[in-house]
Amino acid sequence: MTQYYSFAELAQHEALGEDFGITISERPGSGVLIVAPHGGMIENGTSETAALIAGTEHSLFCFEGLKPDRRNRELHITSHRFDHPECLALAERHERVLSVHGCRGAARIFLGGLDSELVHALAGRLSAGGFEAVRDGHQYPGRHPLNICNRGSLGRGAQLELTHDLRMSPRRGEVAAAVRRALVDVASRRSAR
Repeated sequence: MTQYYSFAELAQHEALGEDFGITISERPGSGVLIVAPHGGMIENGTSETAALIAGTEHSLFCFEGLKPDRRNRELHITSHRFDHPECLALAERHERVLSVHGCRGAARIFLGGLDSELVHALAGRLSAGGFEAVRDGHQYPGRHPLNICNRGSLGRGAQLELTHDLRMSPRRGEVAAAVRRALVDVASRRSAR
């Protein structure tokens, strides 16, 4: 599935604005960065879902496939190798990173990452919203320390793996709302300490 093992390697063969695009919105004062490392037509619906989660409060970085004819999978860089320099610099300026991914299956959200507090809050809010949120025993643990979700200043973050039906339907707005509530929960707990 992975053709490139780093962004530098990808950039030698692919053209910005033609093969891929970058969307960056840095929100001053935000402690949270939302990342779609496989956005655009790589994993359809992840950029849009990430933007809904970010809203106007959180920073956003999307790497987006723009190629025609289903060739965007060629642009997929595995999450623990995703090292776009602007994304890494942005991540370092934020405490928490939440990445949004797409996976196969039906009506499930797989949660991963090293931030157990955030993963717990996400599971609670998503379940309360009527979504099946799976925390353990799946193939998307997101626990590698170099995974883009774990590259924030705290060294731990979270990732969402959304099945196609959730990221490509109006329900993605409900997913985003539940995720935003979980982020507020975690921030409130942190400020109360």
